[in-house]
Amino acid sequence: MLIVMDTHATPKQVESVCEEIRMLGLTPHPMPGAQRTAIGITGNKGAVDAARFEQLPGVMRIIQVTAPYKLVSREFHEADSLVHVGNVTFGGNQFAVVAGPCAVESAEQIDRAAAAVKSAGAHMLRGGAFKPRTSPYSFQGLGEPGLKLLAEAGQRNGLPVVTEAIDAESLELVVRYADMVQIGARNMQNFSLLRRAGRCGKPVILKRGMAATLEELLMAAEYIVNEGNHDVVLCERGVRTFADHTRNTLDLSAIPFVQRTSHLPIIADPSHGTGRREKVTPLSCAAAAVGADGLIIEVHPDPDHALSDGQQSLYPDQFVDLIARVRAITTVIGRHLN
Repeated sequence: MLIVMDTHATPKQVESVCEEIRMLGLTPHPMPGAQRTAIGITGNKGAVDAARFEQLPGVMRIIQVTAPYKLVSREFHEADSLVHVGNVTFGGNQFAVVAGPCAVESAEQIDRAAAAVKSAGAHMLRGGAFKPRTSPYSFQGLGEPGLKLLAEAGQRNGLPVVTEAIDAESLELVVRYADMVQIGARNMQNFSLLRRAGRCGKPVILKRGMAATLEELLMAAEYIVNEGNHDVVLCERGVRTFADHTRNTLDLSAIPFVQRTSHLPIIADPSHGTGRREKVTPLSCAAAAVGADGLIIEVHPDPDHALSDGQQSLYPDQFVDLIARVRAITTVIGRHLN
């Protein structure tokens, strides 16, 4: 249920409605808007009696939310949400580009990558310090030393940084060093981690699981938002199908669907979505054309010798070309890739 307050409702009237919700053993979620405040309700097992709230001072109308995901639904919050990370904005008419290597390997490597993506026009730096790999013998990341190198490279090049947390222990370290937390595909339904991310105090990129439906993705986001963290950016990164010409199948139809049903921004990851370097630029252009709010791209100064995912990482000059092509598309559709 969503309680929409009158334009002239006072803070005291909003708090009175919240207190009435708490008296029912439920949780209120007040959301101040440009013109009026809306208050969502979660924790109910069944229908909530709307009549109990309709006559309260300041209440304008009651809206029943039919989606299983409440807080992230468009019914609950009609306007697009904007997620700010430093001076970077996800959502609205902005188009944000996050780029960098799959994994932090050394100080020289991450600094070269940061300088290259910054020069090309990226807004944020990515790089993994904890790598959940399919094989236990693959490079697992540098851990906390990698986080330090990533943070230092971001500071030197004027880029906020995002990196993945894979469990509660790594989340604490990521929050210490990074500006944004990434929850990867393998952890999309790690509900204890999602709850902790909801209390971590940092914006979150939540990637779609490799076999997850869109409803499952939105329900995973609900776990984070329900803990009080409304700064969530969704990410379409490809799903596993029968196709063998690409590592995953990048589901670009997910982007307009999510934007119709949820107010959260959604970006695309064509690097993991294809697993092939030559497919990253055309799929980036396609993602921009269907309305994605941004991209997350793997770029490495020497992909042929990368310790992780070199086959899907762009050379710096290829990333320059990608930015130029995507900028042309975003200009046509009224988005800003500054």
